[in-house]
Amino acid sequence: MNSTTTDDGYASSTPARDNDEQNRLRVSPNQAPDPSASPAAASTTSPLPRSSTDSEGRPTFSTPWSEDAPLGRRDTLATIHSVEQPSLVEPGFDENILRALCDLDCGVPLLLDRIKQSVVSCREASIFFKKRALIEEEHGKALQKLARSTAEVYGMNDGKAGTFVQAWISTMRVHELMAENRLRFAQRLNEMSEELATIVKEVDKNRKQTKDLATRYERALQESETATEKCKNRLDFTSEELERLLLQKEGESYKDTGVKAHNGGKRAIGKAVGGLLLKGKNPGNIQRQEDDIRARVSTASDQYRKAVTDTQAMRQEYFNFQLPRILRALKECADEIDLGTQYHLTRYAFLFESIILSDGSTLVPTNDEGLGLKATIETIDNRGDFKTYMQNYVYARGGSTAPRKLKNHSEEVGPAVTVYGGPNYAAQNAAPNGIFGLQDRGKPTFGIDLAEQMTRDNVEVPTVITKCCEAIERHGISSQGIYRVSGMTSKVLNLKQRLDKDLNSVDLDSPEWSGDINTVASVLKMWFRELPDPLMTNHLHQGFIEAAKVENERLRHIRLHERVNDLPDPNYSTIKYFFGHLHRINQHAEDNSMSMQNLAIVFGPTLFGQGIEAGGAMADAPYLNQAIETILNHYTDIFIDESES
Repeated sequence: MNSTTTDDGYASSTPARDNDEQNRLRVSPNQAPDPSASPAAASTTSPLPRSSTDSEGRPTFSTPWSEDAPLGRRDTLATIHSVEQPSLVEPGFDENILRALCDLDCGVPLLLDRIKQSVVSCREASIFFKKRALIEEEHGKALQKLARSTAEVYGMNDGKAGTFVQAWISTMRVHELMAENRLRFAQRLNEMSEELATIVKEVDKNRKQTKDLATRYERALQESETATEKCKNRLDFTSEELERLLLQKEGESYKDTGVKAHNGGKRAIGKAVGGLLLKGKNPGNIQRQEDDIRARVSTASDQYRKAVTDTQAMRQEYFNFQLPRILRALKECADEIDLGTQYHLTRYAFLFESIILSDGSTLVPTNDEGLGLKATIETIDNRGDFKTYMQNYVYARGGSTAPRKLKNHSEEVGPAVTVYGGPNYAAQNAAPNGIFGLQDRGKPTFGIDLAEQMTRDNVEVPTVITKCCEAIERHGISSQGIYRVSGMTSKVLNLKQRLDKDLNSVDLDSPEWSGDINTVASVLKMWFRELPDPLMTNHLHQGFIEAAKVENERLRHIRLHERVNDLPDPNYSTIKYFFGHLHRINQHAEDNSMSMQNLAIVFGPTLFGQGIEAGGAMADAPYLNQAIETILNHYTDIFIDESES
């Protein structure tokens, strides 16, 4: 047995056999594999999982017939297509690459190393997308929070009105739009990161499965070659034993004639020696020994022939069928992860460009899509705003000499604009019929006990609530941040005074109020805050907090339902109506961004009041919001009877 070692350290055995046997066992380069040659061939034609062996720690396979290996593996694809088998190479697959890989001794480890590199690259891209998404998400949330809080704080403060506040609100909306774009970008990046991670996982799994499959095929071929080598050694040994016996038997035939000189030479001497060795032995025993050895030679020859046939069939199946399938599976695996990585990188580039262009179009809109940020800031008219403020301020200080001194100036700049707020409110109330000439009907609604005004007006729900809620549902149910975005302080106080003096005469459908629906929402919140006893009542305040602290969702719902049922009838009917209104607002959350949680944050402190102690109210704020959110989530179960539904 001769042992050879390949260049990469993979040792394989090469059986030593005669030239006639080698020529007989050679595989024609164009010979098609016989499917019936190996029963295992029929059982191994199922689709292959992707993966094979690593090049690290596993030497390249080398065939035992080293000088014939190129013949056995040459033109592999032609051999495959010559058999009536489904095509292993689909249209569009690079047949030349597969053919070149089949001709290489290191095709499998080459692809495995390539897949390793691709997996590392794909994993790095996935990690980058994840980290970039985190940065974009934090940036978007921070910018969104800043824009909204700034708009809300400005609405609560007594800042400049006029063109400045319009430009300021528009600026905050621009920033909010940019924040929303960043959040959508972060969401897409997270999706791409997860998709790449899934590709890495699947490709790595397929690679390991194909690795195990290729290892099994190569191990089986090596074992078959080893068995063939053993059969050949056994045949050689029995053949030599038979040859010695025949030489000995031939030497016995000369024992009576002796050694003749003219037949001299080494062979004659050997025969004579053989005869001396067999001298005295029974010829019958010698014949039986010869027959036994011949039988063993025949058996060894048959076993060797069968082993050679089986090994050759296995080699043909492996190199002409299984190896191309394994290489194709690995190549497809490498293509899948490479193309997947490139696709997501291209998608990332497109999304990145889109977000930059979107920010640009938000800052500088094209055509008639509106004013950009710079153009919006340029609309601020400081001189006009100051003139308007001066007129209103002087008029609110009626009775002084200032209006008379500015009379001619007022005629120049035009009539006074009805924008009031801050210190003007006290002056407005000082006028006999208010600045709008409204008659006080003697039915105030702000700061009046709930049960008292409902009994006075003979209604089940205060008229101011139904009037404001219906207007909001008609004109502001899709308005971004309704109830969260406050109206201008001056306009809120103006509308409050109108409603308090003559509720029925105020038309909330007029452009003055329908065009600025946040003012109506702010007045409604102010009405709740000015109730002497909060809508949820001070008496049940602590009970609602204890119910909201229950961690179990179902039990918390039951406890809060009990507290709602404990409310006085005027409070219960008002809450039922108003929470139904909020429930309808939430049904348009995709447009107005008012989720149940956002509504609870807005109305938690409003409906419960500030409590007895300010410090306690701050500590209990999360539970108040939790109570409102739970009641809203279970509005139907708490307020709607089966007969009503």
